Amino acid sequence: MKTKRIDVYLLPALMGEADLTQGVAVVIDVLRATTTIVHAVANGADYVMPQLTIEEAREQKTQQPTALLGGERGGQKIEGFDLGNSPAEYPAQRVKGRPIIFTTTNGTKAMQACKTARDIFIAAFVNLTALCNELAEHEHIHVVCAGTEGEITREDVLLAGAIVDHLSLGRLDSIELNDQAQIAADAWREAKTGLTMSTLAERLKRSRGGRNVLRIGLEADIEIAATLDKFDVVPHLDTASWKIRDPRNRTP
Repeated sequence: MKTKRIDVYLLPALMGEADLTQGVAVVIDVLRATTTIVHAVANGADYVMPQLTIEEAREQKTQQPTALLGGERGGQKIEGFDLGNSPAEYPAQRVKGRPIIFTTTNGTKAMQACKTARDIFIAAFVNLTALCNELAEHEHIHVVCAGTEGEITREDVLLAGAIVDHLSLGRLDSIELNDQAQIAADAWREAKTGLTMSTLAERLKRSRGGRNVLRIGLEADIEIAATLDKFDVVPHLDTASWKIRDPRNRTP
């Protein structure tokens, strides 16, 4: 019951002058960057290195020739990259033991916005309980939703609300929340009544991000993203090396 305050930002642009230095950050991009990263790390990738631009990713590749290039622009795999942004593209037989250099339209920008935090964790529905178990040990938590091209997206809001709700359950004392955290929690509590994987997937399909994924014919990615607690891993982004790893393997 250590958590005392949760601040949610429904977009990185809504962080304002937030001071992350004394807290931990959680980055959400349900459809699909953070869901994909959790799959990659859980399936044994050596690490994932997020990059803002395609050019930066390619430059990193020249320095790390054994790395795989992964990511998307406009939802589609980038020309010349090894992998796109679909979780299904990152099974153990493809990524185990391999570094991955990764760039996406929204998710990697949200990670960069959190670079001053003491710790940065990667969140998805597929690792919700494991994430919340980790977060319960921290006093001040900043939850940053990536959104889609500068607009708030329902899928990220719902996961942010699920995190707030989970950390609040069973507590006799209250957690201090900003207004965005309260909005997210209210959205999740309305949605979770009678929740199943299929009903969560349907909600995600109706979101802006979900409609974008459907438009490019990747409905299966939404079903994967709507799976609760598939993994018990909480990927950790080390701000010094800028590498995302399984926190049980935090070697440089």
